[in-house]
Amino acid sequence: MKNIAILGSTGSIGRNALDVIRSLGTDYSATALTSNSNWEMLAQQVEEYHPKRVAIVDGEGGRRLKERLSGNSVQILTGEESIEEIVADANINFVLSAIVGAAALPATLTAIEHKKNLALANKEALVMAGGIVTERARKKGVTLLPVDSEHSAIFQSLSAGRRSELRRVILTASGGAFRDYPVDKLDKVTPEQALDHPTWKMGKKITIDSATLMNKALEIIEAKWLFGLKAEEIDVVIHHQSIIHSMVEFQDGSVIAQMGLPDMKLPIQYALTYPERRPASVEPLDLAKLGKLTFAKPDLQRFPALRLGFWAVNDSGTLPAVMNAANEVAVDAFLERRLKFTGIVRAVEEVMHKHTNKKNPSLEDIMSADSWARKEVRNAIR
Repeated sequence: MKNIAILGSTGSIGRNALDVIRSLGTDYSATALTSNSNWEMLAQQVEEYHPKRVAIVDGEGGRRLKERLSGNSVQILTGEESIEEIVADANINFVLSAIVGAAALPATLTAIEHKKNLALANKEALVMAGGIVTERARKKGVTLLPVDSEHSAIFQSLSAGRRSELRRVILTASGGAFRDYPVDKLDKVTPEQALDHPTWKMGKKITIDSATLMNKALEIIEAKWLFGLKAEEIDVVIHHQSIIHSMVEFQDGSVIAQMGLPDMKLPIQYALTYPERRPASVEPLDLAKLGKLTFAKPDLQRFPALRLGFWAVNDSGTLPAVMNAANEVAVDAFLERRLKFTGIVRAVEEVMHKHTNKKNPSLEDIMSADSWARKEVRNAIR
């Protein structure tokens, strides 16, 4: 029996994961669920999936959840450390981390410390502290399984050859909501426009990141740590249809691609059932119906965030944590209409230039850089 803790069960990935677990049958169990503050949806999930334990960070949300579920046998944990307590539970043998942003890092490290194999839908933990996360996972014998569609595709495609035979990986990007929008009008776009993704249905933060292509900048850093890559071994291509989720090129020129319709259930299920494959409740790919697939080089004038991703990969240290933290604050400001769309990447770049990078950082150094970057962006926006 695989007893799974879903961290961030009320988000898009978490909800899809619950659907996958239900379809997989009785040898997979959503044993524990967590949410930051969405107590209403968490209550619905308790009533539908019957987990043994749940955690909610928000205190008021916890109070309301307990009122709603009075008489239910589920154990309810609340507060800042409740998610880590869930992860440390001896009854949990697999963790799916779908928490958005830097908040996932403590739970990620706790899962590794307790030797829980870990499916990562959260990219920020690796962006911030990839060296620390991967080294601790290696020492504890913990398998890190990517859930991002791009990194799952790379993970699957790498099985076609040896790591020593790799030439490069090619991350595909849809281009988001503004891939064909006039560049000189980007500073006027609204949050509603940015949230209208042409191919994927995702949460607000990742959808905005897709529109700026900051998601790809973060994925460049994530790929470095997951697969032990150098910056020159990572490339990005715009692929509007989101059918090829990423590719691997080997030394002989062979390119192996993982393909499928844009449905997160597929990479989620692969991570949960790895190394096996099972029938999935997803629509099969009909290439004849698609007709054609298109590719283009990314326009760095439209998508300047890509430069920041490669800069952060090359310099490493605390710089990736600064980039991630600044972006989280800037995206929130845009969604609250306090910052223009084009101001998101500008704000991130300005803070990165101000930062004094620290190589080979400790966890304390990383968290300090994260906190510093958030303050800098808030002050600049103010």
